[in-house]
Amino acid sequence: MAKNEQDDGEDRGASETSREDGRDAPRVSAREAIRGAAVQLTELLGAQPDSVSALQPRDGGGWVADVEVVEIERIPDTSSVMATYRVTLDQRGELMGYERTRRYARGQLDRA
Repeated sequence: MAKNEQDDGEDRGASETSREDGRDAPRVSAREAIRGAAVQLTELLGAQPDSVSALQPRDGGGWVADVEVVEIERIPDTSSVMATYRVTLDQRGELMGYERTRRYARGQLDRA
């Protein structure tokens, strides 16, 4: 039987999200998506996420998460500059893209 994939698993062919039986691979859990979003955003921004304020499943698999990040730490803590990043993950939990959607002081409340 000929094998088209490398033994180390790096070449997975046309679609890494499809299984051999033609069905889509299962989506990572919400917990795994949150953890993955935080870790991958930390690697890109060099800033530690403070919290995940929203997580929604995407049509066709994957997740969209809003991650709160401390961009500038100040004393007192309520004056630290925060940012909300919208992170898009594929169904394996890999980061596909991100954008900063909001910047604010930590002590600032949203108006209703």
